[in-house]
Amino acid sequence: MSSSPRGERRWSLRAKLTAQLVAVVAAVTLVISLGAEFALRSYLIRQLDKELATAGNRSPNGLTVGPPGRQPGGPGGARPPGSPPNPLDSPGHGPGTLAALFIDGTARFAQRSTDDGGRAEISTEGRAQLAVIPIDGRTHDVDVAGFGHYRVRAFRTPPGDKLMLGLPMAPVNDTLWNVGLILGGVSLAALLAAAGAGTLIVRRTLRPLRRVAATAGRVAELPLDRGEVALSVRVPAGDTDAHTEVGQVGAALNRMLGHIGNALEARQASETRVRRFVADASHELRTPLAAIRGYAELTRRILAAVPPDVAHAMRRVESESDRMTTLVEDLLLLARLDAGRPLAAVETDLSRLVVDAVSDARVAGPEHHWRLEIPPEPVIVTGDPQRLHQVLVNLLGNARTHTPPGTTVTAALSSTKDSTILTVTDDGPGIPAALLPDVFERFARGDDSRSRAAGSTGLGLSIVAGVVAAHHGTVDVASVPGRTVFTVTLPF
Repeated sequence: MSSSPRGERRWSLRAKLTAQLVAVVAAVTLVISLGAEFALRSYLIRQLDKELATAGNRSPNGLTVGPPGRQPGGPGGARPPGSPPNPLDSPGHGPGTLAALFIDGTARFAQRSTDDGGRAEISTEGRAQLAVIPIDGRTHDVDVAGFGHYRVRAFRTPPGDKLMLGLPMAPVNDTLWNVGLILGGVSLAALLAAAGAGTLIVRRTLRPLRRVAATAGRVAELPLDRGEVALSVRVPAGDTDAHTEVGQVGAALNRMLGHIGNALEARQASETRVRRFVADASHELRTPLAAIRGYAELTRRILAAVPPDVAHAMRRVESESDRMTTLVEDLLLLARLDAGRPLAAVETDLSRLVVDAVSDARVAGPEHHWRLEIPPEPVIVTGDPQRLHQVLVNLLGNARTHTPPGTTVTAALSSTKDSTILTVTDDGPGIPAALLPDVFERFARGDDSRSRAAGSTGLGLSIVAGVVAAHHGTVDVASVPGRTVFTVTLPF
């Protein structure tokens, strides 16, 4: 199973599409808002410049823009008598208008009209800022000391002096600020609307994909690893339109499910044939094995009439026939469990079965230390007593076979309100980690880390798993060096 790096947030496709849609809308609204602000600022400044030009034409003496340098207006270059009046005295100049007259570089006056119709003198610093502006027919931006940002233009009077006229940028800035707030509010509303509409649209658009994912999820929940599987789950026909991307995914998933269904049917047919063969072979082998064992026993009764080596060989034949009979019986039992044949269901005293099994194990393995932990009251379950006893025998025999002498094996029995729990624990070397996932598989064998002092068919634990599953229970194993625990849980 893949995992994302720590700290990395996982986003669903719906969240990603919605976030990308909102990001696009945010980028578009930002570009529009900035473009509108710049366009409006340019327009308002052009309007200010036109007002300045109109104010210059409206001023006394008919101001004109001339080249740099002094251009006396009187005959022979002499100044006409008197000085031009203050342009602020002319009608049409609004509050905040700035006017300054410079004669020979010296400010004759420098004033600003106030909101109440009065005049405010411009400071020496402000006059110095205005004095350096050339008469070039252009409008300049100036931060006039004490009065803020102005658009200022220099005019040449008929006598050849320099007259400065300026209009404040504060109204322009206020307008831009107000428009910016309006655009910001509209943009925010647009983003919220885009997020809401985008969520609904993306959710509706991805609904077929969710149905495809739900189909895949239902298939994932099916037990495909064993048994007969009816793989009838398919993506609805409405979600398999080849003209859409989701439809292509749905059609491909249906084709894949069809291939998987065919493979499962072939596997089931093969497993059925194998199980039938195993069951038939086991059944057929029981008769010749019984005959072999019988003749071996008959020969053993007349050992005096045969040479010693022949007697030893017949004893080996009898021993191996017993071992092979056990293997055949195990295979036949597994075949019956695979076929789903029901087991007996009677009330069974599990406490007594545990006591008997531990007693038999103590006799069979006196070199081990056997412990028993059961509650004082009998533990009653519904099941097949013979098969449950076989579960106990196999678990205890597994512990005896695969652990060295001196190992302590503990069989414990406990109950909860809805189940009975049986554990078999040993303090042996443990089961190799590589074998743990397959320990309940048939013919699973451990390596040399768990000694095999006695023969093992590799079917004991698989029988345990099959019998417990037939009782609707579960069996688990946990093993580390020095502690191995098999846990059987049976429902009441």
